[in-house]
Formats: sequence, structure tokens, C-alpha cells
Amino acid sequence: MIFLKKRRIPMRKDLLTNTMQPKKELVRVVIDKEKNISVDPTGKKPGRGAYVSLDPEKISDAKEKKVLDRSLGTKVPDTFYDELYSYVDHQKARKELFGDK
Repeated sequence: MIFLKKRRIPMRKDLLTNTMQPKKELVRVVIDKEKNISVDPTGKKPGRGAYVSLDPEKISDAKEKKVLDRSLGTKVPDTFYDELYSYVDHQKARKELFGDK
């Protein structure tokens, strides 16, 4: 009898919904030592990170409530929220078009 080892799925807390979700379904936002804020699609950039869901409506809500400001400990410009919105919208469209990968 062969037993297959079940792979552990890494989970992260979604900052916008406050729920635990698989890491692949979230995108990481990172702030580095120079206070530069960027989207981290690989999840490997150095710095303080926060995970957000791939839901454009949630990003709009986060912009209004300034959710990332509190989590990252600095003022996040509105232009970054717009950049994050377009990235998430693009990723959601890709996922719908090509399916889960």
C-alpha cells in the first residue's frame, strides 16, 4: 500500500477580508527600507509585506479606508492604489481567461 504525502498549502491572511486564503490567490504588497511601496508578484522581495485579494472591488474599498496605510505604517499614495487596482484587475482577467495555473 502506497501512501502519498499530502502537500501543505501555504496560507496567508488577506488584509482586506481578514480571512486566511491560499498564498497563490493573493498578491503581496511590500514596503522596503527606503519606504518604496510596490507590488510583489513573486512574493520574494525584501521588506514588510501585506497580502491582498485579487478582487478589484476590495482594492477600491481599501483605497477609501486607507487599509494599507495602517498595515505598512506609512502614507500610501492614491496613485499606488490605482496601480494595485489595475494589476489586480489584470490578474483577475487572466485567471478567468486562462483558468487556474
